[in-house]
Amino acid sequence: MKRGFTDAEFAARTKRAQALMAKHDIAALLLTTEPDVRYFTGFLTQFWLSPTRPWFVIVPASGKPIAVIPAIGQALMNTTWIDDIRTWASPDLIDDGITLLADTLSETAGQGRIATPDGHETHIRMPYADITHLSTRHTLTSDMGIMRALRMVKSDAEIDKIRHACSIAGTAFNAVTSFAHIGMTQSQINRKFQSACLDAGADNVPYVAMGLGQCGYFDVISPAGDITAQSGDILMLDTGLMWDGYYCDFDRNFAFGPPDPRVTSAHDRLIDAAAAGVNAAVAGATAADLFRAMAKITGAGKAMEAGRFGHGLGTQLTEWPSFIPTDHTELKVGMVLTLEPSIETIDGRILVHEENIVIRENGAEKLSPFATELAVIT
Repeated sequence: MKRGFTDAEFAARTKRAQALMAKHDIAALLLTTEPDVRYFTGFLTQFWLSPTRPWFVIVPASGKPIAVIPAIGQALMNTTWIDDIRTWASPDLIDDGITLLADTLSETAGQGRIATPDGHETHIRMPYADITHLSTRHTLTSDMGIMRALRMVKSDAEIDKIRHACSIAGTAFNAVTSFAHIGMTQSQINRKFQSACLDAGADNVPYVAMGLGQCGYFDVISPAGDITAQSGDILMLDTGLMWDGYYCDFDRNFAFGPPDPRVTSAHDRLIDAAAAGVNAAVAGATAADLFRAMAKITGAGKAMEAGRFGHGLGTQLTEWPSFIPTDHTELKVGMVLTLEPSIETIDGRILVHEENIVIRENGAEKLSPFATELAVIT
C-alpha cells in the first residue's frame, strides 16, 4: 500500500478549512500540535516526542499553509507539498521562534482574527511565556471547532490507511494463541505481541494495554507487568499500532484454559453489543444513540467507570466524539469510530471488547476483523 497522500489531498483539506474560516471571519488558523500540523502538511516524524522545540503551521485565508519551524525540520518539511517554510535556529533561550511567528501572522492575517483550536481534547503546544509574548502582538481566538469538524470526517485515502493498520493488528492478534501459554508473564506476552505487530507490518506500536485475571480484570489501561498467567485467567490485549501515521484501536480477549461459563456469556453479550453498535451507526444518528444501543445489551454499572463505550479514531488513538449519554455529535459519512462496550463479570471484574468501523452512506463498514467468539489458549 502506498504511503503518504497526493498534493490534491492536502489542497482539498486546505480549501475545506478556508471555507469554514470564511464563514467565521477568521483570517488565519494557527496550529501547534503534531496531528494538526501533519493534517495540513504530511510532516510525519517521531521527533515530536522531544518537548524542546515548538512547531507552527499557519493556514491563511487563501493559498497554501505556511510552516514556521525549527531549522532541524526544514529538510523533512521540504519533502512535503509545503513551499513556504520559515525557520530559526532552535532551541533559542531568548526567542524560540515567537518573533518569526508573530511577523508571519502579521503578514498573512494583518489585523484579522487569528484562531487556534481551543475545545475539549485540544491544547496549545508552546510555553505559556511564549503565548503571553505572542499576545502582545496578536490576540488568539477560538477556531469555532473547525479542526474538530475537519478531522472527524476522513477521506477515502485516510480510511484506507486505518483499514490497513487494522489488518496488521488482526494478523498479530491471530498469532497470540501460538505463542502465549499458561506460566508466561504479562511482560513476556507483551514483548511477543509487539514483535508480532511489527512483523506483520506496523511502523510502531505506541499503545498496548493489558488486563489479566480470573474471570476478567479490574482496569483496561494498565501496562504489562510480571503477573503470571494461570488457568482460568482472561487476558485482554488492546493495541493502538500505527501505519503511515494512522492508528487502529481494538482489542481481543483470550481465555487461558476452558473459560468460566459466566465469562463466555459476558463475552457473547459484548459481541452482541458491538453488533448493535454497528446497526446503530448510521449517518444522522448521534454518539449518544450508539452508546444507548450498546448499553442496552450490556447494562452499565461498574463497567461504565471507563466513562464511554467508544470514540473517534484517526491520526490520534482517540479522537472526537465520545460514546456517552450526553454527546450528541451527529454521525457523518466518513467518520471512523471505535465500538468499545464493557460488561461486569464477577466481583467488580470486567471484560471490554473493541472494534473499528467507518460510517458509509448505507450504514457502517467494518474496518477491524470482527471477533465472533472468545479465543482460548490451551
